[in-house]
Amino acid sequence: MRANQTIAVRCFLTSLIGLLGLGWFGAGASRAADEKPPVAVQFSLDRPIDASAAPFVLAGAKGLFGSEGLSVNTNIASGSADGIARVAAGTSDFALVDINELIRFRDKPGAPPIKAVFVLFNKAPYAIIARKSRGIHALSDVEGKTLGVAQGDLSIRLWPALARQNGIKVAGVKQHKISAAVREPMLSAGQVDAITGFSYLSAVNLRDRGVPAEDLAVLRFADYGCEAYGFALIVNPAFAASKPEAVKGFLRAAIAGTHLAIKEPGHAVDEVVSRMDGGSHDLELERLRTVIRDNILTGEVKRNGIGSIDPARFDRSVGQIAEDFKFQKRPSVSDIFDDSFLPPIGGRLIN
Repeated sequence: MRANQTIAVRCFLTSLIGLLGLGWFGAGASRAADEKPPVAVQFSLDRPIDASAAPFVLAGAKGLFGSEGLSVNTNIASGSADGIARVAAGTSDFALVDINELIRFRDKPGAPPIKAVFVLFNKAPYAIIARKSRGIHALSDVEGKTLGVAQGDLSIRLWPALARQNGIKVAGVKQHKISAAVREPMLSAGQVDAITGFSYLSAVNLRDRGVPAEDLAVLRFADYGCEAYGFALIVNPAFAASKPEAVKGFLRAAIAGTHLAIKEPGHAVDEVVSRMDGGSHDLELERLRTVIRDNILTGEVKRNGIGSIDPARFDRSVGQIAEDFKFQKRPSVSDIFDDSFLPPIGGRLIN
């Protein structure tokens, strides 16, 4: 009898363990079913990685994209026009491009309705970089001088508006067309008096070439009345329509990456330089600090949060673009920018 009871107990325990095992297996299977695979994202930078891309480098390195359910692959476009073309074709889902190039692109007949969804550079980095030893200390000093302008340079497109606004005769400044590869070397060698370009690129590169900082005049367009915004994230319209939560997640990760770059610039540059071919930590740290100070963390961003656009300022910037570009239809901010994917302002405040 006792033997039969023992056998019965063993059978009961075996059945119970089996049931518990099935329960755990079922729970695990349920959790596995609930875990969605990450959304694959193709992201284009408009130029090779440098410190200005730190927010996105950190978003990848620190798992910020992953925590939003995104698997992001970064590719390099050959300029903003190419970045826009990739998003238009759907070969990239996002791209970081000059928003002023997007404004001109959208004016083309039949252009796809690509919009920016996040502005990283609250102020465009356009600048004239000059040698003080050549007699240039302020913008008015460029009259009668030779300005080196690289092929495809975006800043020169806003020069007519800037010149008029500051009482400078455009015809009084000689433009010398040059290759982008020789822009800084020609200024360094004194073959031109000044060059146009991005302040965080040309000015920092020139100091690295041995031009003394005290001999450089960095004349930022924004300091002389240019209203233009700078680099912005654009998104493929079909991707945005089908995966709105992925777009929102990408922006949250980019904002978090920007926070980290501002908080720990030295560590951010370590991550950037590790992905560059022969990058210099000191050079890229100077570049990142320049970008944060002049382009990202502006007074407007401190007040209103990062990523958005002020409609009145946007309209003024379009007016400045129009001095060198004939619009078929002058755009409104809603034609170019969609703020519906941005977090509330509490999630965009940055200091």
